[in-house]
Amino acid sequence: MKTLKKISLVLLVIFVAMQFYRPEKNLAQGHHTGIFLSETNPGSELEIVLQESCYDCHSNHTEYPWYNNVAPVSFWLAYHVEDGKKHLNFSEWDSYSVKKKDHKLDEVIEMIENAEMPLKEYTWTHENARLTKEQCEALIAWAKKTRSLYQLNEIPQ
Repeated sequence: MKTLKKISLVLLVIFVAMQFYRPEKNLAQGHHTGIFLSETNPGSELEIVLQESCYDCHSNHTEYPWYNNVAPVSFWLAYHVEDGKKHLNFSEWDSYSVKKKDHKLDEVIEMIENAEMPLKEYTWTHENARLTKEQCEALIAWAKKTRSLYQLNEIPQ
């Protein structure tokens, strides 16, 4: 029993110590997705869908829930945001080449068709991020249309 108490005490000390070390938050100011929105023109309804379902992990600004203030959850969320931005960052859209933009939109289509995005872990706590069938269809149609414009070089760079 003494060993269990020692292990519990060590774990408690580690947990308390973790609360003093926080990962950097993803908090861009201003209209950080403006270039993406003006270039791809998703429309106001899809803009809301993108904001509620995608931007927290795929842009330079995350709306953090209250539980992000508790480690180790804060580290887990920071990892997910960093990983999401590595794959697609709507705030950095202007830095992507036309070929890369086309490819990213193709990946968006694939992820939505395969119900891989948004992540289930995200939709558990973000009910508004759950995509309806109609929202999925609208996002896919928008992404396909935008891809065709990139492929025809009809979107100015």
